[in-house]
Amino acid sequence: MAASALALGLIATPVLAQDAAVIRAAEQVRDMALQSNIALDYVTQVTTRFGARPAGSRSEQAAADWAADYMRAHGFQNVRIEQFPLVGWERGEESAELLGARPQKLVAAALGHSIATPANGIEADVVFFDGLDALLAAPVGSLNGKIAVVDGGQMVRMQDGSGYGSLSRIRGVGPTEAAKRGAVAFVMRSAGSDEHRMPHTGTTRYVEGKVPLPAFALSAPDADQVARLVKMGEPVRLRLKSTAHTYQTHSQNVIGDIVGATKPDEIIVLGSHMDSWDLGTGAIDDAAGGAITLAAAKLIAEQGRPGRTVRVVLYGSEEVAQPTDTGNGGGAYLRNIGAAGVEKHVIAGESDFGADRIYALGLPPGAQGSDFAKIAARVLRPIGVLPSNEPELHGGVDIGPLAGAGVPVFGLAQDGTRYFDLHHTADDTLDKIDPAQMTQNVAAWAALVRLIADSDVDFRALRSAATPAKP
Repeated sequence: MAASALALGLIATPVLAQDAAVIRAAEQVRDMALQSNIALDYVTQVTTRFGARPAGSRSEQAAADWAADYMRAHGFQNVRIEQFPLVGWERGEESAELLGARPQKLVAAALGHSIATPANGIEADVVFFDGLDALLAAPVGSLNGKIAVVDGGQMVRMQDGSGYGSLSRIRGVGPTEAAKRGAVAFVMRSAGSDEHRMPHTGTTRYVEGKVPLPAFALSAPDADQVARLVKMGEPVRLRLKSTAHTYQTHSQNVIGDIVGATKPDEIIVLGSHMDSWDLGTGAIDDAAGGAITLAAAKLIAEQGRPGRTVRVVLYGSEEVAQPTDTGNGGGAYLRNIGAAGVEKHVIAGESDFGADRIYALGLPPGAQGSDFAKIAARVLRPIGVLPSNEPELHGGVDIGPLAGAGVPVFGLAQDGTRYFDLHHTADDTLDKIDPAQMTQNVAAWAALVRLIADSDVDFRALRSAATPAKP
């Protein structure tokens, strides 16, 4: 009786033009997703047919062509591929080893877009730093002819992945800061929460159009080995080799629509990225995101056309830094739609954190506690998704440019407890996907997006109403 009373109370809210019908449709598509969806089919095909999909590579380009055909075959309209120029990067061959009286092989991976070593490699003594701040405190010239090794400590495993930020900063700025101080190479502990002997790659950063020196990530056990030797007072000397190189190419965004029936010019963007790192097959990062968003949109279409247009974008070139700001899918999408197109985008969301279960919903500023939020909570609670008290502000790398242009964003928080055990490593493969968790994930996306698509909610207006007027 109490549950029925609550349901009636929610149905009576004025925020949705269709009220009860909208709520029923969201619940139905949620339950449809739990019974059957195409997510596992998509992620299986893209990772098996194309394997790794480095940005700008032939495999990424071929996967984009295939994905466009996949969209068409599953009822998407206005399917298109939009290219943009890119500086690609190939890893080549790499190695790392300890030298001296007791030589040892180490397991390392070059960081994305770092430059090659000389053909014979680099041999130099190590200067060890226990974090980025220690490196930044070193005087200019203090690392002349040395290899800088920065160990920021093992990443703390967190459901929301919050332990990653400080380590990814080391990866981004560490090589440049080491070069400023005279280092000939840069090495860091992998930015991951695992203890496997599988290093995590990831992009470093261009500064003034270049990456200044060869840069590597050491697997956690090998980073521990170096740290122990330093603590024991042993001299540590490394030999590093890399044949990495860049080349001119292009990447692309793959775009497909479920066109709205009553408000086709009001667009909801569901984003993920097609490219991956080269060590694994990019299953959790991020073929899974494309699988989840495609599956959710297809289920919505199977119910009957939504009110607003639901657009799925498989972005290119999310993983890599570039010497200019033109080589990323999110920026390319924003440039292509222009200012007038931005105004048509009512909200955007991104799936780029693996395939495990959704546990929280974050809505744009002003939407917390709204009638829409209460209805969404009611629809999502049966599958274990609770409302977040914090507004969603950024969304993710791919939809970040849209957010920066003023488009509201939502977040469906995924359980990232094991995500950083796998991402950017050779272990990012299809077998790591839990089909049951991915199914719950699709159900959450489908239900929420159905609610948004058939509602009259103006998230920009909610944000404006929540912002105090200036005196």
